Amino acid sequence: MSLSPQLWTAEVVYAGFGTPMKNGAIAVVGQHVVGVGGLEELRRAFPQAEIIPKGRALTPAPVNAHTHLDLSALPYFRGRYLDFLNYVIGNAEKRGLEAARIGYAELRRLGVGAFGDIVARDEVMDFLLEESMLPGVAYREVIGANPDTAQEIFDTVKPRLLAWKKREGNLRVGISPHTAHTVSAPLLQRLVEFARLEGFPMQIHLAESPAEVEYLRYDRGPLLPFLQPYRGPHWKTPGVSPVRYLADLGVLGPHLTLVHAVQVAEEDVQILAQSGCKVVSCPRSNEGLACGEFPWEVYLKWGVEVALGTDSRASSPDLNVKNEALHLWGKVDPRVLVRSATRAGYRVLGLAMPRLSRGTPIAEVHIW
Repeated sequence: MSLSPQLWTAEVVYAGFGTPMKNGAIAVVGQHVVGVGGLEELRRAFPQAEIIPKGRALTPAPVNAHTHLDLSALPYFRGRYLDFLNYVIGNAEKRGLEAARIGYAELRRLGVGAFGDIVARDEVMDFLLEESMLPGVAYREVIGANPDTAQEIFDTVKPRLLAWKKREGNLRVGISPHTAHTVSAPLLQRLVEFARLEGFPMQIHLAESPAEVEYLRYDRGPLLPFLQPYRGPHWKTPGVSPVRYLADLGVLGPHLTLVHAVQVAEEDVQILAQSGCKVVSCPRSNEGLACGEFPWEVYLKWGVEVALGTDSRASSPDLNVKNEALHLWGKVDPRVLVRSATRAGYRVLGLAMPRLSRGTPIAEVHIW
């Protein structure tokens, strides 16, 4: 084994603390990191070191903050958002435990540091709690658009969540009200109150597509005939944006992470900033389902924490969260993307951020 020092460089170097660096480097001797900092600083400290370019970025393990592992057996779909919903519903027999095993194995191969998964079936929750070697959050999905069934649904899911919480290990248990248009206001309020009292983290899909905004604001558009049979006679159209709707219900807060949040105005982002909500963006899924372009500049302006996720294998070509960042490389400041794929992901899932420092094994340095 050579003990000659090397300086590994990349377009962005991030040690897991501070600001991701351009013109940074990692000093390596043998199988360990011996220093992280600016390239010129490390060149002075190691004047004989060979400089080795290593790609786009050098970071700790990235985080896939939003997955649907039980969709991992479905072929990749591109098309309209509503067509995708029908595609998933029409392939219900391909969802479940075996698909989740496939997706989880992919995450392990990719070397993610943590993940968030939306769990639609109890057997998948049991599998993840028993077998996951990775940390993160498994969010049990809840659906129920009819306000008249809110208490019944809540009473059914509450004891399951409490029982799963007692089995937490590497993974925490969370709650995922599916969307603002598939979960009635009283059910959503019950779930949020319960989550706050018992300490469950939450994720909700919100403001994903133009059709969602049209439905919640005006009770029209392609989602109306799709949802009308499920919402019951007492559904009331909010008449406001999805973000404003949740704000008016009093359910926003640091406990809640919004997934997608593409279809937002600056006023909505300001509301999220004031509430302490975090966001997970899924760029390739949003593009493939024609949902719109995530307004990075507005979120940065208001200081909202934005992590990255892949959504599902049904709506993205893989579960590699690095590819979400690389998909936007050149359009968004790469330092922002690197931070979103690492530190922001850990923060969304309530986990400590690993760091690259003197003594870190080089096996823990991720090369993009």
